[in-house]
Amino acid sequence: MENEEFSAPAADAASTPDAPAPAVRKRPKPGERRVQILQTLAAMLERPGAERVTTAALAAQLDVSEAALYRHFASKAQMFEGLIDFIEQSVFTLVNQILERESAGKEQAARIVTMLMQFAEKNPGMTRVMVGDALVYENERLQSRMNQFFDKIESTLRQALRDAVIADGSDTPTVDAQVRAGALTAFVVGRLQRFARSGFRRLPSEHLDAAIQLML
Repeated sequence: MENEEFSAPAADAASTPDAPAPAVRKRPKPGERRVQILQTLAAMLERPGAERVTTAALAAQLDVSEAALYRHFASKAQMFEGLIDFIEQSVFTLVNQILERESAGKEQAARIVTMLMQFAEKNPGMTRVMVGDALVYENERLQSRMNQFFDKIESTLRQALRDAVIADGSDTPTVDAQVRAGALTAFVVGRLQRFARSGFRRLPSEHLDAAIQLML
């Protein structure tokens, strides 16, 4: 709804030349509202104990109508897909940087796991998306995308660890690398779930170096 503007009578305006002009709501630039919607959704997911976020609650938080939301996103599922896009792009950009800077092996795998924990701590709302807490009752394809995300993480860890298990003298490096990668991935998911379900009190990085050393 547009703000109503009231014009003062000429005599009053002349007597109060310094009166402030009526506040006019600034219209977001193209694309800004879409980003604002996603940022607000992520912020709402950061609230400890938050229930399922509805489009009505999201619209109220933004002080717009639900119809205004659907001018930028066809559905709430599409909003969550926007958050998943951010997660994928951010995490795998960092993964690629680690792969470029570190030689394959235990150090590379440890850095990937550490990065995931740090990303979660900096983005609590995204953590609820990653572990599926925020996706309950939403479209099944959203959870499938997060499953694929962790499958890709596990595959990356497996490739990183294969050289390490060969160096350790393993007779079955492919199998051993898969076992270690699977254990690390399950560890990551478990830490992120604990973080989300503790109301973001139990940090994923708690005793992290010691835990990674035990698994590697």
